[in-house]
Order: sequence, then C-alpha cells, then structure tokens
Amino acid sequence: MRKLKTINMINMLIMLFILIGVSVTSCKNKVKGNGADKDAASKVYVEPGKHDEFYNIVSGGFSGQMTVYGLPSGRLLRIIPVFSVDPTTGWGYSEETKPMLNTSHGMVPWDDSHHVALSLTNGTHDGRWAFINGNNTPRIARIDLKTFRTVEIIEIPNSSGNHSSPFITQNSEYVVAGTRFSYPMDDDNSNPDVPISSYKQNFKGTVSFINIDPKTGNMGVGFQVLLPGFNFDLARAGKLKSGDWVFFSCYNTEQANTLLEVNASQKDKDFIMAVNWKKCEELVKAGKATVKKVKYAHNSYSEITHSGKSDMITEVKMLDPKQYEGLVYFIPCPKSPHGCDVDPTGSYIVGSGKLAAIIPVFSFDKMLKAIAAKTYEGNFEGIPVLKYDAVLHGEVKKPGLGPLHTEFDGKGNAYTSFFVSSEIVKWNIEKLEVLDRVPTFYSVGHLSVPGGPTNKPWGKYVIAYNKITKDRYLPTGPELTQSAQLYSIDGDKMKLLLDFPTTGEPHYAEAIPAELIEKNSVKIFKLEENKNPYVTMGEGQAKVVRKGNEVHVYMTAIRSHFTPDNIEGVKMGDVVYFHLTNLEQDWDVPHGFAVKGASNAELLVMPGETQTLKWIPERVGVSPMYCTDFCSALHQEMSGYIRVSPAGSNVPLKFSTGVTEPAAVSSVK
Repeated sequence: MRKLKTINMINMLIMLFILIGVSVTSCKNKVKGNGADKDAASKVYVEPGKHDEFYNIVSGGFSGQMTVYGLPSGRLLRIIPVFSVDPTTGWGYSEETKPMLNTSHGMVPWDDSHHVALSLTNGTHDGRWAFINGNNTPRIARIDLKTFRTVEIIEIPNSSGNHSSPFITQNSEYVVAGTRFSYPMDDDNSNPDVPISSYKQNFKGTVSFINIDPKTGNMGVGFQVLLPGFNFDLARAGKLKSGDWVFFSCYNTEQANTLLEVNASQKDKDFIMAVNWKKCEELVKAGKATVKKVKYAHNSYSEITHSGKSDMITEVKMLDPKQYEGLVYFIPCPKSPHGCDVDPTGSYIVGSGKLAAIIPVFSFDKMLKAIAAKTYEGNFEGIPVLKYDAVLHGEVKKPGLGPLHTEFDGKGNAYTSFFVSSEIVKWNIEKLEVLDRVPTFYSVGHLSVPGGPTNKPWGKYVIAYNKITKDRYLPTGPELTQSAQLYSIDGDKMKLLLDFPTTGEPHYAEAIPAELIEKNSVKIFKLEENKNPYVTMGEGQAKVVRKGNEVHVYMTAIRSHFTPDNIEGVKMGDVVYFHLTNLEQDWDVPHGFAVKGASNAELLVMPGETQTLKWIPERVGVSPMYCTDFCSALHQEMSGYIRVSPAGSNVPLKFSTGVTEPAAVSSVK
C-alpha cells in the first residue's frame, strides 16, 4: 500500500509538472513581448560578404551527425557526417570512408549524437578539435577543425548508452564517458547471459577515460572505472583548483530495471559522483589496473591517404575504486539529477535535480574538507557517500520547474535551462539569488554560452536548444523542425534576438570565436602530398585495369570533364571500382561522381583528394556517369558512359576521353 501511494504521488507530481508546462506554454502564446526586441534584427544581421563572430558547433541528435551554425546570424554553415552515412558527401559509401563506421558489431551506419566538447588548452578553447558522442553504439568521434571532417572514431567497451560524454579535462588530457545503462560487462570473465531481474547482483556501470595525444589528437581508451549499477547522465571536468576531478550526475540509485519513470524516482536524493582522475591515472601508470579482455574498434582517417582504417583492440585497463581509497565519492543530490556543471573558477559544482524545485550548488573546498574529515553518511557498495550539508554551498530557491543544464558568463553568474517551465534563469553563484528569467519557445533542453564550460567564457550570448517549436514556424506536417533561440546577455537583462531552425535534434553545443578556427582552415589538399594508393596524378596517368573480375578505373576530374569518360569491356559479374582524383587546386571546387544504377551514393571529392566508388553492374547496356556537384558553366557537359557487356563476351577493355576510338588498353593478369 505504501509503495502504491508513493507511485501515485510521483505520477501526480509528473502530471503537475506537465500541466504547469502546458499552462506556461499556452500563456506565452498570449503574452505581449514573446518575440524579439524591435532592434534585434540589426544585432544579428551579418551583411553579405561578412563573417559571423562565432562558430556554433551543435550535436545532431538522432541524425548521428554534427552541425555548424554561424552566430549571431543563425545561418547553417555545414552538416558534418560523423556516425551516420551521408549521401551528400559519400561518407560511409566511398570505399575510403566505410572503415570509419566499423564497430565490434560490424558496420553500424547510424548513431545518436548528443554532446559536443571542444579541445582545451589551459582551460580555454584552442580551436583544434571537436569531440562528439555516439550514444547508441558507444563511440566517441574526433573532428579536425582545420577540415571540419571526422578523422577518428573509437568504440567504448563495457559501456551501453554512452550519454555522459565526451566531456573534456582542462588541458585535453582526456574526454570522459559514462555509461547511461548499466548492464553485465563485456569482458571475457563475465557471464552476460543473466536474468534482467538480477540487476542488483550482475549489472555494473563504468566511466571511461579516453586519452588524447597532445600533438596529434589521436585517442585511446586510457582506463575505465568500475562502478555500481545505476545510470550516469551527464558530466563535467573540474577547472583550476578542481582540475584533477571529474563530476558525474547519477540517477536510478534505486537500481530499478523496469518502469524507471516511477521506480527510479523513489528516493529524495540520487548522487553527484566525484572521480579523482589524477589518482586513477597514477594507479594505472603504477600497474595497479586489471587488464580486461574485450573487443572494440578504433577507426582513423588520414588526410594524406584520404582513406580510413579500422583496428580491433582486445584489452582495456580497469580500476575498482573499492580497492583503492580516494578515487570516487558520492555527493547526495536532489532526485533524478540531469545536469552537472562546474563554474569557471572550479569552486562550485551545480547539480540539477529535474524533479526538484531547487538548484543545489556544492563547494569543492567543502568537499575536500569532508573527505579529509571522513564526514560520511555511509557508503554505497563500498564507495563513501559524503554528507549533503557538509558539501553544500547553498540552494537556489524557487528558480523554476525542471532544471536541466547550467552554463556561466565569467562574471559570477549562472544560466540554467528549465524544461517544464520553458525558461532560462540567470542567477548569482555566490549569493544564490535569481537575477532574471526569459521564456523559451518551448521546453528548452540544453543551453550554451560561448566559452561557457571553460575557465574564461566569452559570454555575450546564451543559446537555447528547444524540443518543441509549436506555432513558431511554418507547419511541415505532423513534426515541426527543432529550434534554437539566441539571447543577448551583454546587459543585466537577457533579450531574445533570434529564432532559427536546426537540423536533427540538437542536444548540447559549444560556441567558439571564429578567429580561433577560420585562420587555420584547410582550403585544398595538395595534390603532390596525396598518398592514396589509387591516386591518379594527372590525366596522362589515367587507366583502366582488370584484375580477375575486378575492374579498376583510375580517373581524374577537372573542370569540366572526366578522364576517361568512355569505358568499354566491363562484363556482367565484374565489380567496378572508380578511383576518382580531383585535380583541382582551387578552394571550394569539389567534383561529384555518380553512375546510373549504383546502389550506394555519389562521391564528393575535394580538391587534391582521391575517393573510390564501388559499382556492381546489374544489367547489360550503356550507363551514363556524371559530375553531381556544380563546378563550372559546363558542369552539365561533365559526363561520360560505361558499357557493360554479357559475361563471357569478347569485348576488349577500352577507355578514352576526347577521341572516337580507344587510345589505350591496360590489363593485369
């Protein structure tokens, strides 16, 4: 009976939050001033030929990609293919990029990308790399901000639901990743075939520390920490004085395995988890970690060979904090915390219990004192639980409903998103006083301040990433576009400047001054540095080669023709590989390539690059091939033909460009 009453109370609370949210949303539609100020347009206008002040680098959610917008204009600049195949660029379709989507499960051409982290030096953005998580099949990707391309993807073993990632330490030593779904481990010493009802006995969580080479950016799974079986939601690395620590929000400390909306909301408090990564690292270097046998993919892409490779790794190092004092501590936090954020000074950790009506702010200094004095209220599976009041700096009272995420302006103020009451609230960190609030439209999730997660925020704007856009845009069927809203935070009061639609379902984003990136942008790939094994360095080197039932076409593209553009002698049963090299050495002149009947996608080949399209002819006849990306006034003329003859026919292998009869034949036996 008591449990039933608890369930009913929780359901009533949830319904109350929903009704309040609906009411707030409905009221906003009627309230005067729910749009931008009259002078807002001038503040976001970027005149033709001028550049935006910030890059806004945004997760693509269920698209599995990353998007880039300019701020303050809100213009979409690029969609970067990461975890999902992309027919626009041929990502995951060309032979060179297919290895990038390999996992221990085989090729996985999709993922759910939630969070972005930008590389840091001394706690501030340095403009080198962006990292993003794959939530579904646990992966982390690295994007080179010189080329805005995915250059590395690493799978994470012993993880399921890679949500609290890839949050980064202050000198880019590690990106961290916590498992959202605890489950039986992958390693070969465990037995994953266990009843789901044995959750408390057999399910475990992990957080992984992915190390980053300071010069190349190359990643590796440095070590993992074994943890109790509950859910790890979000994380933030410490800063300055707290720089040796990482903090994670945790929920489902009830360790429920069904109907989590009720059963994982029983306790008044869950945890913020504090992990001393520096001590963990020291133990690993001292050989104290246990080596676990696992299997996970590490994929890398070379801008020299213009191709990817996939290696399978079979070991990972793991630490059990029950065996070593000082590695992990739990801090009680109001129930179901989502956000977990550290202020620019590294002094305060902000929790966000999304089912609580307060924001708890914890003091790092008090945490250290509580650890030194062993001010515990007990332990959870052998890990100390610190006393709430001993660590608490204070609580922000009545800030709103459904607090989620917090970022900072570097002036002593915090900005928190409230999902249920659809608003952003500005408050003072030291005094814990609410200073301002603005409505969002509607149900804001993450928010982002340029530099907000760093030691030195640039401030100026806060961007809300909203889940619902009802009545904000032209209707497009049952689902409307996701949206973002740009607010000025220059003055004491926040002011709405711009709505702009977004691609996919953006979760988190980071914004960085454009000057840190654009000056280093790669314009072309130097042809003389192209080390792709199938490169064709000039039209005179074009050829068609038969190797058994494989036909390799070494071809070039330049405005406005292919070499060769007529090919004969291909037979049914052959597999044709078009190795296309773009000979252009001018910025923003890619060439595309497609052939009729290809079952994958086009190629999009950058200046100086080589990419390969695999084609298996399915019928006898002549198929056109053509450039798919506009390149010149004679783009329409950039085309050719490939003839496919019956199997066993005696049609010789021929190729040409610009002549009536074939100029050459090449064959390898």
